[in-house]
Amino acid sequence: MGKLNMPRTDLALEARETFPEDDVEIQGVLLKEEYNKKRDVKVTTVTIKDERGSKAMGKPIGTYITIEAANLDVKDESFQEPIAKEVAKYIRQMAGEVSGKEILVAGLGNREVTPDALGPQVVDNLLVTRHLKEEYGEEFLTKNKMGNISAIAPGVMAQTGMETSEILKGIIQETKPKLVVVIDALAARSVSRVNKTIQITDTGISPGSGVGNNRKALNKESLGVDTIALGIPTVVDAATIVMDSMEQFMQGQGFKEQEINQFTSELGEQSMRNLFVTPKNIDEAVKQISYTVSEALNQSFV
Repeated sequence: MGKLNMPRTDLALEARETFPEDDVEIQGVLLKEEYNKKRDVKVTTVTIKDERGSKAMGKPIGTYITIEAANLDVKDESFQEPIAKEVAKYIRQMAGEVSGKEILVAGLGNREVTPDALGPQVVDNLLVTRHLKEEYGEEFLTKNKMGNISAIAPGVMAQTGMETSEILKGIIQETKPKLVVVIDALAARSVSRVNKTIQITDTGISPGSGVGNNRKALNKESLGVDTIALGIPTVVDAATIVMDSMEQFMQGQGFKEQEINQFTSELGEQSMRNLFVTPKNIDEAVKQISYTVSEALNQSFV
């Protein structure tokens, strides 16, 4: 049913779940699931191997690691410390060997809009160290177990008049990092994954894609350097919530699948497509998640 009226989502895991044959392998797509009971974290890796898989999933070829943690937005160090360690493990796995090499972290989004302020807040909490190498030498970083990290919160086009890709290209040309890590807020299909999920991918990201406001993609092809994207869903498309509720109601009333599909398809065309929903505690959630993500990044590149 989901294939007829694909709900909006930035998560590869949710795109995979829209296929009714959940237990059947999609050609060109691999799925691997793990659960860390000690840390109460579920990790799902979706690997899109070729063009067939890319076309089926509607996403670029690459690896998508989704970390689901029910306590991600809870203000409690006993939860946040193990989650940060788990996230750091997968960031290092995705990044490969970057020890001692310069990393550029870009916190995307508009810090004046709370659900979109995740990237800038991560940068605010990040331990930036590139200037210390310039001042004290590389041995200082090694001795103090620090990575070589620089960071920027480039804002959005309405604030700067420039594409994020243009800003980052200029910085990359001057500072020559070996890896770019972009942080951005995403949109989820499921309310249960909002503020509870982190997606890490080597395919890059299109700024603003979560709210249907796509800008030029940020990836290795466009930036000329290895790029990892780390995103957290902070909003859900309002139409998706309504359609899910109506679908469940109509199923309970005995409507046929074809009738439900026709109704939800027509509903999806309404102006509600421009509305997004975020939790009422979004201020505190974004603040907490940004701290956890920045801690994970600090641990990843020592």
